[in-house]
Amino acid sequence: FQNNMAAGHRLCWNRYLSFSVVRWSGRRHQSTESVRIGCSSGFWGDTAAAAPQLVKKGNLNFLVSDYLSEITMSLLTAAKRKSPDFGYTPDFIQSMSPLLKDISQQGIKVVTNAGGVNISACAAALEKVAKGQGIKLNIATVTGDDLMTQLDEVKALSPKSMDTGSALPSNIQSLNAYLGAFPIAQALDLGADVVITGRCVDSALVLAPLIHKYKWRSDQYDLLAAGSLAGHIVECGAQSTGGIFTDWDKVDGWSDIGFPIVECQSDGSFTVTKPPNTGGVVNFGTVAEQVVYEIGDPSAYVLPDVVCDFSHVSLREGKENEVIVTGTKGRPPGSSYKVSATYMDGYRCTAVCFSVGPRSHDKLLKTANSIIERTRAMFKQLNLGDYTDVNLQVFGSEGVYGINAGEAAQLSREGVMWLAVTHRDKKALELFSREIAPAGTGMAPGLTNIPGGRPKVHPVLRLFSFLHPKNDFKVQLQMGQQVQSYTPAASCANGTQGPVAMDTNQSEQITGDELKEFGGKCKLSDIAYLRSGDKGNSANIGVVARQEKYYPLIKRVLTSQAVQEYFSHLIDASDEQSVQRYELPGINGLNFVLLNSLGGGGVASLRVDPQGKGYGQMLADFPVV
Repeated sequence: FQNNMAAGHRLCWNRYLSFSVVRWSGRRHQSTESVRIGCSSGFWGDTAAAAPQLVKKGNLNFLVSDYLSEITMSLLTAAKRKSPDFGYTPDFIQSMSPLLKDISQQGIKVVTNAGGVNISACAAALEKVAKGQGIKLNIATVTGDDLMTQLDEVKALSPKSMDTGSALPSNIQSLNAYLGAFPIAQALDLGADVVITGRCVDSALVLAPLIHKYKWRSDQYDLLAAGSLAGHIVECGAQSTGGIFTDWDKVDGWSDIGFPIVECQSDGSFTVTKPPNTGGVVNFGTVAEQVVYEIGDPSAYVLPDVVCDFSHVSLREGKENEVIVTGTKGRPPGSSYKVSATYMDGYRCTAVCFSVGPRSHDKLLKTANSIIERTRAMFKQLNLGDYTDVNLQVFGSEGVYGINAGEAAQLSREGVMWLAVTHRDKKALELFSREIAPAGTGMAPGLTNIPGGRPKVHPVLRLFSFLHPKNDFKVQLQMGQQVQSYTPAASCANGTQGPVAMDTNQSEQITGDELKEFGGKCKLSDIAYLRSGDKGNSANIGVVARQEKYYPLIKRVLTSQAVQEYFSHLIDASDEQSVQRYELPGINGLNFVLLNSLGGGGVASLRVDPQGKGYGQMLADFPVV
């Protein structure tokens, strides 16, 4: 997930833009027309059905697509090393090719971060396709996020991790800043039909068109926060239109699920909807779940252009499949960009094996432990050293639930072994990989299949995030022969504001009458919507009351301590307070941040759920009464 859009713009009369050719400053006429923005991709690998649906049915002004994550950046960096023509996401070109005529005829502007680490190559590829179809496109690029060519200079500044305070590791694979929306909006001001960027905050892809259209200034923080929330809600594609919804069984039409559209007004209010006659649903629950998705402190959601306060946001259902969003607040951003680096840290290999028959759980445990024991003996003979980490989980026995597993779970007559390991030496894991199949003849009965054959060995990529002064970046936009530089606003706060926990855990006065309809037994999902995701090695779980009357009860029983105990088997507890709770009274919601709960997070984690996507579903069974 987190699994992840982009940004840019023109500034205001009391702030200037530094161009390489000209310098311009001035206020321009503000439009009051609504702007319709559709998002066709929430990640690299999203469905190819989304863009055609939005272009043909969405009545759009702008089409945006988000492809990038921290790990994607490292993969694209490796691809570019193999060929100077690689390093961007080819899915974008494939998606646009059959739609360019419709996009051109309708006057739809396109904004994407598909440029990855080779923005110019992505632009050249799109221009080649357009020319082949006889279509004239003004394609602009925004560059400056990639710091790999300045790695030595960055190292000289001795940056420290935002999470642990540790020093920048060696063996850096990618190094990219999260740029904001104003450079993208500035490119749109030049007359661009398509703007291609590299790394930027996901929500900037939506905020930029609004800055461009409404001429929002860099100090209009409430408006910038509202536009950022619009981007945050749609940046993950169908997640706001019925995808991964708590009430999944009530959502029809997954095969043609509608992708999200925000219809935005100049005052910052906007409506979330989807194309007509498509599957999925847009209602309070689907939008509220996405509001709390992958955030920390909702009153201090830090972005390059603004620090957002989502805590008092209001969601109101309008017409069918329409939710009106208001109430977002903002304040000045910090003077630094967040930079994410990925670095190599050994190798990993994951073996998956199925079993059927009585005591499948016990058979798979014994099999996995025997494989580890055998290979450790081999490593010792070859002087290869021990595993750096081993993670064993058996599915079908509710192993991921820990102390919350059902009593009968281990009696299951079928199961799946997940055995993931890491080692400093690739040769050691190649040996491990060869020792999985022999279990089928020399260990437990009923081992039936090894999906994909012999497990493959992959490098471990870890994430390192730090802050770097905005003024040190050379952000440029180019369209044809026009080249301009972007200068950040001077009205930044002294530093990026960090989150402050709002864990009141107050004891609310309730009578219990609210739960009579449940017959004295109630689990959390009966009275709340839930959604979870990741931020690095930490997970978040958003909980939103289905009705206002349930909110006091949820606050009373779902304390940070209660959640910490529920997930104690997954949290790498380095301190007593590993769970932070925040309140969103505007939507009757809570947000929990589970620190160090993902086993390293991303591809560094050996767990089956390295991004915490299942944590909300696990908490759904939490007993309220």
